[in-house]
Amino acid sequence: MPDAKFKESIKQALANPQLGGALGRFFEAYAPSRARVYEGMDFEALRTTIAAIKSQAAEHMEEMASRFTKEAEKRGAKVFLAKSGDEVKAYIAKLAQDKGVKRIVKSKSMASEEIHLNSYLEKQGLSVKETDLGEWIIQLAGQRPSHMVMPAIHMSKEEVTELFSKEVNERLEVDIPRLVKVARNELRKAFLEAELGITGANMAVAETGTLVLVTNEGNARLVTTLPPIHVAIVGLEKLVPKFADIAPVLQALPRSATAQQLTSYVTMITGTVPTLVEGGVQAKELHIILLDNRRTEMRADPVFKQALQCIRCASCLNVCPVYRLVGGHVFGHVYAGGIGTILTAWFNEMHNSKDIQGLCIQCGRCKEVCPGKIDIPELIVELRRQITEKAGLSLTQKLIFENMLTNRKLFHNMLRAASLAQKPFTGRGSMIRHLPLFFSKYSEFRSLPAIAEVPLRDRMDKLEQTVRVVPQGKAVFYSGCLIDFAYPELGEDVIKVLNQGGYEVVFPQGQTCCGAPAKYNGVHDVAVKLAKQNVEALSSVNAEVVISACPTCTVAIKHDFVKALQDDPEWGPKASALADKVRDFSHFILEKGLTNRTNQSNQAFPTTKVTYHDSCHLKRTLGISREPRTLLKTVPGLELVEMSESDMCCGMGGSYSLKFPELSAPILERKLKHIRESEAQVVAMDCPGCLMQISGGLDKQGRRVEVKHTAQILAEMLAKQNTN
Repeated sequence: MPDAKFKESIKQALANPQLGGALGRFFEAYAPSRARVYEGMDFEALRTTIAAIKSQAAEHMEEMASRFTKEAEKRGAKVFLAKSGDEVKAYIAKLAQDKGVKRIVKSKSMASEEIHLNSYLEKQGLSVKETDLGEWIIQLAGQRPSHMVMPAIHMSKEEVTELFSKEVNERLEVDIPRLVKVARNELRKAFLEAELGITGANMAVAETGTLVLVTNEGNARLVTTLPPIHVAIVGLEKLVPKFADIAPVLQALPRSATAQQLTSYVTMITGTVPTLVEGGVQAKELHIILLDNRRTEMRADPVFKQALQCIRCASCLNVCPVYRLVGGHVFGHVYAGGIGTILTAWFNEMHNSKDIQGLCIQCGRCKEVCPGKIDIPELIVELRRQITEKAGLSLTQKLIFENMLTNRKLFHNMLRAASLAQKPFTGRGSMIRHLPLFFSKYSEFRSLPAIAEVPLRDRMDKLEQTVRVVPQGKAVFYSGCLIDFAYPELGEDVIKVLNQGGYEVVFPQGQTCCGAPAKYNGVHDVAVKLAKQNVEALSSVNAEVVISACPTCTVAIKHDFVKALQDDPEWGPKASALADKVRDFSHFILEKGLTNRTNQSNQAFPTTKVTYHDSCHLKRTLGISREPRTLLKTVPGLELVEMSESDMCCGMGGSYSLKFPELSAPILERKLKHIRESEAQVVAMDCPGCLMQISGGLDKQGRRVEVKHTAQILAEMLAKQNTN
């Protein structure tokens, strides 16, 4: 669990209306704007190209650095390869001392933020002025950037006015054009007086020794033009092989970063250029520092090397539902958001990522929009595994993961016992609306489903299965914990629909938790044990298909089991064979046309509006969103209406809603708002976890909107047809 200090920082961020308003407005505007600027482009093809370019460059990092050095030095530049941030700082400090430099201007550079350059140079007695407007605001405020592209996005114009007023010793009005003019006047003096300019670079071309800078303000050109010395700090991951490789990145960077087709300035610097000095013209000094700072170590890591494909567009931040709530000062260290968690762990220190990595809810939106095609959620899971492996488990975690989850009979018996213990809190209903003591926070923003008195596994022997059409064969049903113990009636509906389609359903009693809680908490060994238990149970029946009605479980069986057991000569092939049989319920029903084989009725039904919520794993990992909608459209009497942000996370995230109820609650509230605005009477979904979250939220608010799994809607339709 996160520590108290970190929890307090989350609380403060959530209580900041300015932060929530600024991030919320940008969040809402970004998605449609990004969609527009990518219209007519094949984003998948573009990001595949970028990923290939960056991956190749990373694989040949030393070779690229060597060639870049040769080409840049041939054109008059001085190139220094720095293994660490300390070497960069020492190089610049010595350069300043040797050249008599006192005043430095900088354009935006995350690499310099990474090594805390400004504070170091100021301690050496040097004046360092940030000239990017956002960075200058942050510098005046004594803060660090909260976003990689828009560093001061969290600040209001009133706060900026106060900062500028103190800087110029004049009471300024809250007027943006006036504030910009003040900034221009103040920074102009700095440009003219500076003896050294520092920049970063968006790309460094090995073929030509060219630096590429992509900016929206003219400050970078002034920083690289006016001072007689220019120092560029360039991370090794910014290297690209050929000049032609610039184009794909330039296509994606502005579109992904700020939803612009093109930035205001694209500057390319190849070698030294003439500059005016007292008494005439001389060549400007160009110093290029190639920064390693563990980048070569990251390249050598088979899992994390893909993080070097990042082009620093920050689109992952722009779509993250958690970043939207707390910003980069909470969800970040130097770099922010999901990718920031990973970069922080490598470029700064692992312990700096310990708390912030837990903020990732694993919704996968970052992976979906990343132009570098980085699987950020999976890298964060690996980060959790390494942190857990190094720090070990707490006593509570040991009891839950190692003692309970891996012991199927104990785990299931405890759930059965809990169904009895919960009775004082359920009354006559099926929902828990209040919990005592420190458990109360888990039921403040949503009601919780009661654990069923009789789980699905205990109902199977008495469940009558009737195959009403030509038999198609056997189907194994993997229920997952929620359907088994919280929503057994949903499990029965899944079975009824499969029966109607011609499948006899088998429920292997050896099946147990899919291991997702262990995986997403970094407890890899437990996830492996559970994978083996389930592979053995589900493979024990000779069936044509394995059906899951829970996307998280489907992902576990279809992908996670295979990955976890791939190096095991006995279990690896078994896991792969099982994965080939696994199908998501809705996808399978539509694929096989099972509902078409039942008796269709021409009877008119009252029209009911239904809206659909896409679960994160179903859409982003399994690629399924059309199929359930198509099924719903075939149901007589249903009118499908789309809600806004239908594929936005509901805030469940498995155990996430228990760790961070304060974050889960506002994410859920946004989802409920969109459901209300759709004016639907029913909200459908294909994930029992989302069912639990959304139905609990609506129940808590007293809203009369029915929440149903697609299987429940289909079962109701078939029941009506069979009685007519």
